[in-house]
Amino acid sequence: MIDMSETVELDRASDPQAVRGYALFDWGKSAFETSVTVAILPAWFAYLFLKANGLTTTIGSIEMTGDAIWSFSVTAAALLVAIVSPSLGVIADRRRIKMWWLRNLTYLGAGATIMLALAPMFENSEWIWLMVFFVLANIGLNGAGVFYNALLPHMGTDDEMDRISNLAFAYGYLGGGLLLVVHLAMVMLLEGDWIIPFCMASSGIWWFCFALFTFKWVPEPPIENEMESLGIKDSAKLAISEIKKTLGEVDKFRTLFIYMLAYFFFIDGINTVTALGGVFGSTVLGITTVDLIITIVAIQFVAWPSAIGFTRLAKKWGTKNALTASLVGWVVLCFAALSFAPLEYSEHSDFQVQLEEIEGEWHFTPHDNLEGTPIAVVEGGEEQIWAAEYLLGVGIVQEDEDYSSSEAIYKWAGFDDDGLSLTINLGAVDQNAMGAMISSFDDTRFSISVLDVGESVGVDHPTNLGDGVLDAIPEAVRSSVWEPLGLTVGLQFLLLGCAMGTLLGGSQGLARSMFGQMVPETRSAEFFGFFGFFGKVAALLGPLIYGIMTVAFDSRVGIFSISIIIFIGTVLMRYVDVDAGRADAAAEDARNRGLA
Repeated sequence: MIDMSETVELDRASDPQAVRGYALFDWGKSAFETSVTVAILPAWFAYLFLKANGLTTTIGSIEMTGDAIWSFSVTAAALLVAIVSPSLGVIADRRRIKMWWLRNLTYLGAGATIMLALAPMFENSEWIWLMVFFVLANIGLNGAGVFYNALLPHMGTDDEMDRISNLAFAYGYLGGGLLLVVHLAMVMLLEGDWIIPFCMASSGIWWFCFALFTFKWVPEPPIENEMESLGIKDSAKLAISEIKKTLGEVDKFRTLFIYMLAYFFFIDGINTVTALGGVFGSTVLGITTVDLIITIVAIQFVAWPSAIGFTRLAKKWGTKNALTASLVGWVVLCFAALSFAPLEYSEHSDFQVQLEEIEGEWHFTPHDNLEGTPIAVVEGGEEQIWAAEYLLGVGIVQEDEDYSSSEAIYKWAGFDDDGLSLTINLGAVDQNAMGAMISSFDDTRFSISVLDVGESVGVDHPTNLGDGVLDAIPEAVRSSVWEPLGLTVGLQFLLLGCAMGTLLGGSQGLARSMFGQMVPETRSAEFFGFFGFFGKVAALLGPLIYGIMTVAFDSRVGIFSISIIIFIGTVLMRYVDVDAGRADAAAEDARNRGLA
């Protein structure tokens, strides 16, 4: 019997069962990337952050919004993986440990995802718990991704690379989408505080269970001349020396390094959009959790056939041209995202707070979207002070008995136990108090309409545009497109999400397969470690830039900055010669196997 650790074919045909096992890892982990990262957790985090802090909180001496803090947490999650990926890759090319690392990092990621479900145990600190375990889950996800991607060159021939990579992504979109449908049904049809924690826990379990097929069906890639096990110190020395050697080989792998630079920019932009799109929709556009989940479900089911379609397009156009086309589409769609804007309120019933006088008595009715939108519960905070001063006198807020404190804590009234809005008879209300209350809404994130008297939309309300550097864009598009067509912001988000899903299927799968075609099989983990390094450093850059631009200007400027990053990567793709890169990889494999 031949020992596969000693004899390896240069370009082996794929094993169908191993390919299925490889694809099922994407199927499992996509639950975290959809339900957790994009659909449910950002909105849950935004709600808990607002509930505990209001619009902003001060960290150090810097006042920060919830979406800025979220972006910085994404940055932190990628930092550790970015630092250690190349070193781990060097060792993994010399020891049969790729699957070992894949298993253990998966356990970390899936386990941390399950732990997200315990956040309600930490009253008023829930958002901190979510941030901590989200960081840990991302470390597991991103770290596992390095070794998972390093398996790709071993899964089949170069000509099969597009098919295998895109198939895995298609599995991911379908698997993540199916579980998200279940989560959507639960959010819409069921009641109880346990639902969102259950969605978090089930996402982690889903990831773990399907990864077991990967661990069973995908073999550890063989290694020529496997080295002896080394201690931590010696392993570190070896890794550093080999990394220095690789960095000195830029001329030998010029095409590959140019591609990694292009990848650095465009994947940074794409991943930033997918990671922060949910929190942007929730905090800036006022997208409801249900609308957000519907959009993400649509993206998954659009991206699934799109990934297969881009495989055929790559076969016809070539991998590079098909990938470039998808990147141009991303730039266009990021610019389009700047035009998102909720429609201005035109009817009394559109406003969050509705008051009407009937036969000398005032009646209060909250809009449905006010349910679940808290008045920040920080004792002595600005929103609590505002509520006590302007709203208590007309009976619009009530003490929230769920909180025990020395000071009164207020929340919106007017909802029954099922979350349905009620009309409350306030009786006679002092006219001066009514006028002061209407005016007080100007400086808030809420809206009010008093029938036949007046109305106010707060300066921080999603429909209020004009103060931002780029607000002229959504203002113009809203008046000329969205309002004439009657497209609500939820439908806007859905339409653009579907368009992005079309591109997502091609850009991610082809980006990975194109790299896999130009990577020496004998050094796959090392180079995919650098691939991971560039990707994770990019994952630092995009959210960091978004966070900085959001703090300095606003969230729309943050989105604009991301479109520029994708554009830079698209331009750099012009200088990538795939055939030259494949030739360089084949020559390196031949040298390492003593064939040249």
